[in-house]
Amino acid sequence: MPQLTSPEQLFVHELKDMYYAEQTLTKVLPTLAQEASDRELSKAFKHHLDETKDQIKNLEQVFKNLGKPAQGEKCPGIEGIKQEHESFMEENDPTPALLNVHLTGAASRAEHYEIAAYTGLIEKARALGERDSVKLLQENLRQEKEALKTVESISKRILKETNGSTAKRRSSR
Repeated sequence: MPQLTSPEQLFVHELKDMYYAEQTLTKVLPTLAQEASDRELSKAFKHHLDETKDQIKNLEQVFKNLGKPAQGEKCPGIEGIKQEHESFMEENDPTPALLNVHLTGAASRAEHYEIAAYTGLIEKARALGERDSVKLLQENLRQEKEALKTVESISKRILKETNGSTAKRRSSR
Protein backbone atom coordinates (compact mmCIF):
# COMPACT_ATOMS: atom_id res chain seq x y z
CA MET A 1 0.00 0.00 0.00
CA PRO A 2 1.40 3.41 -0.92
CA GLN A 3 1.99 6.00 1.79
CA LEU A 4 -1.23 7.80 2.73
CA THR A 5 -0.66 11.53 3.01
CA SER A 6 -4.11 13.13 3.25
CA PRO A 7 -7.48 12.67 4.95
CA GLU A 8 -9.00 12.07 1.49
CA GLN A 9 -6.60 9.20 0.81
CA LEU A 10 -7.30 7.71 4.23
CA PHE A 11 -11.04 7.97 3.59
CA VAL A 12 -10.71 6.15 0.25
CA HIS A 13 -8.47 3.50 1.85
CA GLU A 14 -11.01 2.83 4.62
CA LEU A 15 -13.82 2.84 2.06
CA LYS A 16 -11.94 0.13 0.14
CA ASP A 17 -11.60 -1.86 3.39
CA MET A 18 -15.35 -1.75 3.95
CA TYR A 19 -16.09 -2.60 0.34
CA TYR A 20 -13.88 -5.68 0.72
CA ALA A 21 -15.49 -6.50 4.09
CA GLU A 22 -19.03 -6.30 2.70
CA GLN A 23 -18.06 -8.35 -0.37
CA THR A 24 -16.55 -10.96 1.94
CA LEU A 25 -19.72 -11.07 4.02
CA THR A 26 -21.83 -11.80 0.93
CA LYS A 27 -19.79 -15.01 0.65
CA VAL A 28 -19.80 -15.85 4.38
CA LEU A 29 -23.41 -15.12 5.35
CA PRO A 30 -24.96 -17.94 3.27
CA THR A 31 -22.63 -20.41 5.01
CA LEU A 32 -23.55 -19.05 8.44
CA ALA A 33 -27.26 -19.27 7.58
CA GLN A 34 -26.75 -22.91 6.60
CA GLU A 35 -24.72 -23.73 9.72
CA ALA A 36 -27.33 -22.25 12.07
CA SER A 37 -29.86 -24.79 13.30
CA ASP A 38 -31.90 -22.05 14.95
CA ARG A 39 -34.53 -20.97 12.43
CA GLU A 40 -34.62 -17.32 13.60
CA LEU A 41 -30.84 -17.03 13.46
CA SER A 42 -30.68 -18.55 9.98
CA LYS A 43 -33.40 -16.16 8.82
CA ALA A 44 -31.50 -13.20 10.32
CA PHE A 45 -28.35 -14.17 8.39
CA LYS A 46 -30.35 -14.40 5.15
CA HIS A 47 -31.99 -11.03 5.81
CA HIS A 48 -28.64 -9.41 6.54
CA LEU A 49 -27.26 -10.85 3.30
CA ASP A 50 -29.90 -8.84 1.41
CA GLU A 51 -29.00 -5.74 3.41
CA THR A 52 -25.30 -6.31 2.75
CA LYS A 53 -25.95 -6.33 -0.99
CA ASP A 54 -27.70 -2.96 -0.62
CA GLN A 55 -24.80 -1.68 1.49
CA ILE A 56 -22.41 -2.61 -1.32
CA LYS A 57 -24.53 -0.54 -3.72
CA ASN A 58 -24.33 2.38 -1.29
CA LEU A 59 -20.55 2.04 -1.10
CA GLU A 60 -20.36 1.91 -4.90
CA GLN A 61 -22.31 5.18 -5.00
CA VAL A 62 -19.88 6.74 -2.51
CA PHE A 63 -16.98 5.73 -4.77
CA LYS A 64 -18.86 7.25 -7.70
CA ASN A 65 -19.43 10.47 -5.72
CA LEU A 66 -15.65 10.64 -5.23
CA GLY A 67 -14.92 9.91 -8.89
CA LYS A 68 -13.11 6.69 -7.89
CA PRO A 69 -13.60 3.12 -9.12
CA ALA A 70 -15.35 0.86 -6.62
CA GLN A 71 -12.72 -1.60 -5.48
CA GLY A 72 -11.85 -3.43 -2.35
CA GLU A 73 -8.63 -3.70 -0.45
CA LYS A 74 -8.01 -6.67 1.81
CA CYS A 75 -9.46 -5.86 5.22
CA PRO A 76 -7.51 -7.47 8.06
CA GLY A 77 -10.37 -6.84 10.51
CA ILE A 78 -12.99 -8.88 8.69
CA GLU A 79 -10.39 -11.48 7.70
CA GLY A 80 -9.59 -11.98 11.39
CA ILE A 81 -13.24 -12.48 12.31
CA LYS A 82 -13.67 -14.90 9.40
CA GLN A 83 -10.50 -16.83 10.38
CA GLU A 84 -11.67 -17.06 13.98
CA HIS A 85 -14.88 -18.78 12.83
CA GLU A 86 -12.99 -21.11 10.48
CA SER A 87 -10.59 -22.08 13.28
CA PHE A 88 -13.47 -22.76 15.65
CA MET A 89 -15.09 -25.06 13.10
CA GLU A 90 -11.81 -26.89 12.36
CA GLU A 91 -10.88 -27.38 16.02
CA ASN A 92 -14.32 -28.32 17.38
CA ASP A 93 -17.24 -30.56 16.64
CA PRO A 94 -19.89 -28.38 18.30
CA THR A 95 -23.40 -29.50 19.07
CA PRO A 96 -26.03 -27.57 17.12
CA ALA A 97 -26.83 -25.55 20.24
CA LEU A 98 -23.18 -24.64 20.88
CA LEU A 99 -22.70 -23.77 17.21
CA ASN A 100 -25.65 -21.37 17.40
CA VAL A 101 -24.08 -19.71 20.45
CA HIS A 102 -20.79 -19.40 18.58
CA LEU A 103 -22.50 -17.99 15.48
CA THR A 104 -24.26 -15.26 17.44
CA GLY A 105 -20.92 -14.27 18.99
CA ALA A 106 -19.20 -14.19 15.61
CA ALA A 107 -22.04 -12.13 14.14
CA SER A 108 -21.89 -9.72 17.06
CA ARG A 109 -18.14 -9.23 16.58
CA ALA A 110 -18.63 -8.56 12.86
CA GLU A 111 -21.42 -6.06 13.52
CA HIS A 112 -19.37 -4.20 16.12
CA TYR A 113 -16.48 -4.02 13.66
CA GLU A 114 -18.73 -2.69 10.89
CA ILE A 115 -20.38 -0.17 13.21
CA ALA A 116 -16.98 1.20 14.23
CA ALA A 117 -15.81 1.35 10.60
CA TYR A 118 -18.93 3.12 9.34
CA THR A 119 -18.84 5.57 12.24
CA GLY A 120 -15.28 6.52 11.27
CA LEU A 121 -16.17 6.78 7.57
CA ILE A 122 -19.10 9.06 8.35
CA GLU A 123 -16.91 11.40 10.39
CA LYS A 124 -14.33 11.59 7.60
CA ALA A 125 -17.02 12.11 4.94
CA ARG A 126 -18.49 14.97 7.01
CA ALA A 127 -15.08 16.58 7.44
CA LEU A 128 -14.49 16.31 3.68
CA GLY A 129 -17.88 17.89 2.91
CA GLU A 130 -19.22 14.73 1.25
CA ARG A 131 -22.87 15.22 2.30
CA ASP A 132 -24.37 12.74 -0.17
CA SER A 133 -21.84 10.13 0.90
CA VAL A 134 -22.64 10.79 4.57
CA LYS A 135 -26.30 9.88 3.93
CA LEU A 136 -25.39 6.63 2.21
CA LEU A 137 -22.94 5.65 4.93
CA GLN A 138 -25.47 6.54 7.64
CA GLU A 139 -27.97 4.17 6.02
CA ASN A 140 -25.38 1.38 6.16
CA LEU A 141 -24.63 2.23 9.79
CA ARG A 142 -28.34 2.17 10.67
CA GLN A 143 -28.69 -1.29 9.14
CA GLU A 144 -25.63 -2.58 11.00
CA LYS A 145 -26.98 -1.29 14.32
CA GLU A 146 -30.32 -2.99 13.64
CA ALA A 147 -28.55 -6.23 12.71
CA LEU A 148 -26.62 -6.07 16.00
CA LYS A 149 -29.85 -5.61 17.99
CA THR A 150 -31.35 -8.61 16.23
CA VAL A 151 -28.30 -10.79 16.88
CA GLU A 152 -28.15 -9.74 20.53
CA SER A 153 -31.82 -10.59 21.00
CA ILE A 154 -31.42 -13.99 19.36
CA SER A 155 -28.25 -14.62 21.36
CA LYS A 156 -29.98 -13.95 24.67
CA ARG A 157 -32.78 -16.36 23.79
CA ILE A 158 -30.40 -19.07 22.58
CA LEU A 159 -28.19 -18.74 25.66
CA LYS A 160 -31.23 -18.91 27.95
CA GLU A 161 -32.47 -22.04 26.16
CA THR A 162 -28.99 -23.61 26.14
CA ASN A 163 -28.35 -22.82 29.81
CA GLY A 164 -31.79 -24.14 30.71
CA SER A 165 -31.15 -27.49 29.07
CA THR A 166 -27.67 -27.66 30.65
CA ALA A 167 -29.14 -26.97 34.10
CA LYS A 168 -31.75 -29.70 33.57
CA ARG A 169 -29.03 -32.23 32.65
CA ARG A 170 -27.02 -31.29 35.75
CA SER A 171 -30.01 -31.59 38.08
CA SER A 172 -30.98 -35.02 36.72
CA ARG A 173 -27.57 -36.51 37.59
